[in-house]
Amino acid sequence: MDDKQQIENTAQTYFDSMFEASAEKAHAAFHPNAKITGYMQGDLLELTVEQFAEFVSSKNPSPKDNGETARFEILSVEIAGDTAVARVRDDYDGITFLDTLSMIKVDGEWRIYNKLFFAESEAAAA
Repeated sequence: MDDKQQIENTAQTYFDSMFEASAEKAHAAFHPNAKITGYMQGDLLELTVEQFAEFVSSKNPSPKDNGETARFEILSVEIAGDTAVARVRDDYDGITFLDTLSMIKVDGEWRIYNKLFFAESEAAAA
């Protein structure tokens, strides 16, 4: 599997962590030192991976179990050596997000090191 496919798989694992309410998948997608940052309703949010994993796993039932439609699209991937940026759009918790996922390759695996998110709008009804 080439780097682009591995990056796309990491991005998919990130989305699956939210859609399936899986702390385990959140930890698999993110580097342990990663930060999750963005504005939500005008407030700056800054989360650690542990805080993000706790947040997504607290959704019970998960969006998947709740019968919500999965919407996740990879808009672009740019690779520079052992660093990369993936832009993705996803629906989560009734909001459409545009996420910038900065990644690094550590021990042969691509992990998200920084997530910047922008809440674009309320998600389209399923």
